[in-house]
Amino acid sequence: MLSAGLPQGSVPKLERPGPLRERVYEALLDLITTRALRPGQHLVESELAGHLGVSRQPVREALQRLNTEGWIDLRPAQGAFVHEPTEEEADQLLSVRTLLEAEAARLAAANATSAGISELETLCAQGEGAVREDDVEAAVAANAEFHAKVMQLAGNAVLTELAEQVGRRVRWYYTPIARQRGKQSWIEHRELIAAIAARDEQKATDIMRTHTEHTRLSYHERDTSASV
Repeated sequence: MLSAGLPQGSVPKLERPGPLRERVYEALLDLITTRALRPGQHLVESELAGHLGVSRQPVREALQRLNTEGWIDLRPAQGAFVHEPTEEEADQLLSVRTLLEAEAARLAAANATSAGISELETLCAQGEGAVREDDVEAAVAANAEFHAKVMQLAGNAVLTELAEQVGRRVRWYYTPIARQRGKQSWIEHRELIAAIAARDEQKATDIMRTHTEHTRLSYHERDTSASV
């Protein structure tokens, strides 16, 4: 177990085929965005290498890249630490997310097929089930898939690319409030599906804007002492 408390068994050994440094990067980024590695946590190269079943070199390379992208902080004479996002960073990111997703909802209402709407309903049911089971990890994953599907149904490749750039950070910020948002988040998802199915572009836009704003405000109002 890592000294800072990464749960035993949460880090799978990496398969060797493929670019190893890329796989190490993806594994560490996934651990950060799901908060298995928590903000402020000290990251020790040798421990990470042992858990991932690799040498220290690809871990070092991955940490350098994560530092460049703002996921971790490399502190002189101290080492690597998972970045602790500021309230301003979160506010800026979630505000941009509102703009992107409101437009995606409008386009989805204009372009979605019946099959796409059915997929949204399936994902919504999965999320509702996760909330009933108090399975935060599953609820967060379902939420990410739901929003990605709305973006896909929008049919705008540039919009999708921009959303993908912020998607992982959105998940990072959503995880600590997933339980707080809980059932209400999925009620809002159901309302969005209805607006998309009705081809009501304005209503879909308004619902998504309100929905993402609720997430932004919930993040700022979160109980930082609560575990997820």
